[in-house]
Parts: sequence; structure tokens; C-alpha cells
Amino acid sequence: MLPCFKHNGLHAIQEHTIWVHALSVGEVLSSVPLVKRLKEDIANKGIVFSVSTKTGYEIACKLFFDKVDTIFFFPYDLYFSVKSVAKKVDPSIVVIIESDIWPNFLFEMKCRGVPVLLVNARLSDRSFRGYKRFAFVAKRVLSLFSKICAQSGQDAERYSIIGVPSETLTITGNIKFDQDNVEFSEAETRELKSSMRIQPDHKILLAGSTHQGEETIILEAFRKLKNHINGLILIIAPRDPERSESVCGIYKSAGYTAVQLKNISSSNPDMECDVVIIDIIGILKKLYSIADLAFIGGSLVTRGGHNPLEPAAFSKPIIFGPDMSNFAEISGMLLEAKAAIQVFDATEFYEAAFTLLEDEKESVQMGKNAYGVFCFNKGAVEKTVDEISRYLAPL
Repeated sequence: MLPCFKHNGLHAIQEHTIWVHALSVGEVLSSVPLVKRLKEDIANKGIVFSVSTKTGYEIACKLFFDKVDTIFFFPYDLYFSVKSVAKKVDPSIVVIIESDIWPNFLFEMKCRGVPVLLVNARLSDRSFRGYKRFAFVAKRVLSLFSKICAQSGQDAERYSIIGVPSETLTITGNIKFDQDNVEFSEAETRELKSSMRIQPDHKILLAGSTHQGEETIILEAFRKLKNHINGLILIIAPRDPERSESVCGIYKSAGYTAVQLKNISSSNPDMECDVVIIDIIGILKKLYSIADLAFIGGSLVTRGGHNPLEPAAFSKPIIFGPDMSNFAEISGMLLEAKAAIQVFDATEFYEAAFTLLEDEKESVQMGKNAYGVFCFNKGAVEKTVDEISRYLAPL
């Protein structure tokens, strides 16, 4: 993908630039507290930000327009593409968030004497198996990193098993814990609910970042919940907003009044919706603030799950499916703290959701537990910035 530079273009790039790269939406969102801290602590350095997907680019432009000098697409990992963009950016350091490892890019940075740090690094079960299968190649590629800042001890151990030297590894924790505590006023909450035709006494089940196959499982549970809980509203935010129309069709076919968010304003003003499908990027975090119960998508199918800390930051009770391998440590913390419930099918989904939606005392306590986990584990950004600063100090 050819670079697509933002607003002032390449001439806005300062000397001693920090190049931060995030693969897609999840990594972009993870990078927010880190970019903010870099902007505050290393103000004399320029910051540029690259992504590899269109949706990641859109989110980055919304979040970082006033925080970085340039936002652009990461080059294809071809010799001439990498060399061309590297020459234009001329970074002093490259910080890659979590993943998106490209050999030609790393080799070019090595030749230019530019340190590259892999931060918030993790190795899922699937990635670890793949790396071990090609350990000789993986070791050579990973050796091109100046530092790998692992999320957890388990992640660091896995990199070590593959062959990453101990001096290259450090454990800094998960920067997702360092997202800001966002509070919304009662007026903002009322306005958000009103925009979706949700009444103050309605209860809201929010399914965030769902993948194909999960909506039918949720439908089965929702059908039972709707029969027992008056005024229950389901909000579904598909991970891919382009699926919103087909997801809407699933619930309409089941006899429910379902509408895509972009169509609510043009629909019958007297119509009350059973299901609202989110087809707009970047508002999921805000929606967690109004939920009574949050389900984490990508976990009832084999997609590794998504970030459960977003609802935890709003003190919301959480349920997720069996596959939370992308957030194994965090989901384990939440389960241990009785801040979440893991379900394996539609029946267990219904049972857990019914209990939490009906028992306010248990729901509130679980939400408090989730918030406790969120607050207790902060500090990864500070450790990560310290590592980055070590490579910038000689400049």
C-alpha cells in the first residue's frame, strides 16, 4: 500500500522523528496513551504515525490529528517501497505496537542504524506455534529488534524460547491498562440514549466487536432474555462495520425491530427498536458507558477475543466466550477477580446475562471488580516510554 500522507505532508516532519506504527484499529486504540505520553514527555521530537489498514487510518486520523505530524499508510515490504519511505521519514527510532513485523523493513532500519522497538508485544498461542515451527527464520527476524517490550512474563518466555536474547527482552506490562478514565455527564448519557431511541428505564446489553457467527448465538440468547426482561435493548457493534446490514437482517428475519444507527434518524419517530446495529467507527468505547452488561466479541468464535478493558474502565460487568487468547492474561485477571463470566454457548450466555441484568447488586459488584483490575495494573506506558527514551538520549 503506497503512503498516504496527512495534512502538512512530509515537509512537516521534524528532525529526530519518532515513527510509531500500528497494524489496524485494535493496535491504534492501544497506542493512544503511549502517543499522548510521548507528545508530553518528548516534545522536542516529531512524531509520525503509520497504519496498515483503511479502518486503522480512519481511526488514527480522528484520534491523532493534533498529536502527530503525519499519518500515513505503512509501505509494502518491498525493497524499493521501504527504502523510499524510510528516506522521506528519516526516523531516529521506530516503535511498533504489538505486531506487524516485516523483515525488509527491519533490515532497512538496521542498515540505517535506526533502533526499532516492539512494544506491548505479545505472542498468542497461535502465533507462538507458528514461530516455533519456523524458529530459525523467526529468530533471525526478531533479532533485528533493538528491544522487545513484552506485555507479560509468559510473552517474554515465549520470545525467549524462540531464541530472542535475554538482553533484548524486557517486561513492561500492557499499555491498554493506561487508557484514560473517561466520564460522561448525565446529560451526555441521556443524549446518547435518546439518539438511539432508548428510554431511561431500558436495560442495555451491548455486544462489542462481534464477528460472523456470533450474532446468531447472541440471537438465541437474546430471544430468551427478551421474554423475561422487559425493556431490554440489544446493541451490536460488528468488528467490521460493513457487516452491519447483514447483521441487521439476521434480527429482522427473527421478527425484531432492528435498525442500523445511520438510519435511525430517518426511520419512523414512533418506532421503538429492539436491536440497534452500530455501523459507525470509533464510538464503541462511548457506548460501553451506557451499557448494563457488556459482551466481548471475537470470543464465541475462534478469533481470540477483543479488549475487555474498555467496559472495565466504565465499571461494567463483562461476559465473554471461550476464546480470549488475544487477551489471555487480562481475561484471566478478570475471571480471578470475579469481574467477568466466561460462557461457552447460547444457553450459558443467556444464564449469565439473565443473572446480571436481573440482580443489580451482583452486577454492580462485578463492575466494581472490573474497574479495580483496570486501575491496579496501570503503569506500562511509563515503563515503555523509559525504554524508548534510552534510545533517544544520545540524540
